[in-house]
Amino acid sequence: MSAAAAPEGVAIESGGGVLRITLDRPSRKNSLDTAAIRRIVAALETAATDDSLRVVVLTGNGADFCSGADWVASNAAGTRPRTGSLQRRTALQAHRLIELLVEIQLPVVCGVRGWAAGLGFQLALAADFTIAAESACFWEPFLERGFSADSGASWLLPRLAGVARAKELLLLGRKLSGAEAAAWGIIHRAVPDAELESATAALVDRLAAGPTVAIGLTKRCIQRSLETGLVEAMQGEAFALELSSRTADFKEGLLAFKERRAAKFEGQ
Repeated sequence: MSAAAAPEGVAIESGGGVLRITLDRPSRKNSLDTAAIRRIVAALETAATDDSLRVVVLTGNGADFCSGADWVASNAAGTRPRTGSLQRRTALQAHRLIELLVEIQLPVVCGVRGWAAGLGFQLALAADFTIAAESACFWEPFLERGFSADSGASWLLPRLAGVARAKELLLLGRKLSGAEAAAWGIIHRAVPDAELESATAALVDRLAAGPTVAIGLTKRCIQRSLETGLVEAMQGEAFALELSSRTADFKEGLLAFKERRAAKFEGQ
């Protein structure tokens, strides 16, 4: 993949093993309409089998990360959709997007400034590492708008924040600053606003230089362990160990240890 235009408000480019997805609709606080979601989904599905990639980065252009799904655009037609339309479409759009971020065997880094609301909040939760500006604002606006949460909020938040705090966010609509989100343990870290880009870039560089196959398999084991017991989790680890120990990066890691030097992983 190479640099591409952003007709749907999403810029997608890759280089140096990094897939960069930039939400690029600052006039709408980078809200995502159906076309934008489909474009990101397509990019992630392609990335899942692209052996040249080693990390995915998700950021927003302008003052905000993402203010959520664009409900204005979704209802612009003015005609009432057929019964069940929302249930059918959501599974293939916003829900598919969250599923891919969680399941793709590449590390996903998210950089957040300004608003991360609704779907934007869930994108940050689904990423493996989210770094936020201290002044960022995380918010679940669903009930204030009169409808229930979606895009994995009811699954992600209890696991990351605990049930009591998940209810505070989803039922009471509490807003969290980036600093508070980090203190609650629902994002990787918060940094001063001026340091967001450099902190995100440093983490991306570190992950891009890592043993990609082993990272992806470990991510998969962590996700599966949330739904299994200890024995099943260890069975998954054994499977991952079998695969990762056959990689070139594993051989390089052993050689680097023997030679007392830093390993130079190629992601293979």
